[in-house]
Amino acid sequence: MAESGPDPWPRGEPLEPRLQRTLHLAYAVDGVVAVRVWQWGPNIAIGVRGSGASSPADLVRRVEAAVACLREPGEAWDFGVLDEPV
Repeated sequence: MAESGPDPWPRGEPLEPRLQRTLHLAYAVDGVVAVRVWQWGPNIAIGVRGSGASSPADLVRRVEAAVACLREPGEAWDFGVLDEPV
C-alpha cells in the first residue's frame, strides 16, 4: 500500500514508479489534501480526501481523469473518498 499519512510505505522498500506517479498525479488535482493507493494483483484502489472546496463526487471524478493515463488493459481501478483522518 502506498499512502500519505501516519503509516507510509515501509522504509527500505522502493515504491513502484507507477504507484509513485499515481500519487503525484492525484495530489496535483486541485483540492486534494490526502491520497492513499492500494495495489493487489491487477487491482488498484485510490482513496482521496478533499479540502472542501469541491464536492467529493467531483473530486473523485477529477482524480480518476488525472490518473486515467496510467491504466493498463485488464486492470480494475476503484476510486473513493477517505473518511478516516490522515
